[in-house]
Amino acid sequence: MRAKIIEKLEAGRVQYGQFASHPGSGPCGMFVVQGPCGCELRISGLIRPGWEHVAVSTPRRCPNWEEMCFVKDLFWDEEECVMQLHPPHSQYVNNSRYCLHLWRPTHRDIPMPPPGFVGVVGLGPSEAAMWFARMSATAL
Repeated sequence: MRAKIIEKLEAGRVQYGQFASHPGSGPCGMFVVQGPCGCELRISGLIRPGWEHVAVSTPRRCPNWEEMCFVKDLFWDEEECVMQLHPPHSQYVNNSRYCLHLWRPTHRDIPMPPPGFVGVVGLGPSEAAMWFARMSATAL
């Protein structure tokens, strides 16, 4: 499956112009890929000292959750943890109105809360909605 993902990413590599990179340059370069929601995604991949970084943008809006998950899986394995950051306002850099970023440090693991802190482990969205509705009804 990983080979198909790499092919999809390579097919979208920008090979001409200011942001061109050579085929086979791995995750570094500019890519234009059709996203899972029908929107064209512009993706920039960089490896910097200590960090892997991917920037994702669309022409008219910020990328949504499904698109960011799609891009995450293009650049990293499904069991790797990457993050979006909300830095202090004093450190904001905003060069593009509709761009979000994914980051992964290369020399340490990203700390994660236990899955149970996020929600009820083992329930999908439909089951969770029914469970929460039952809990709300019994609380009244």
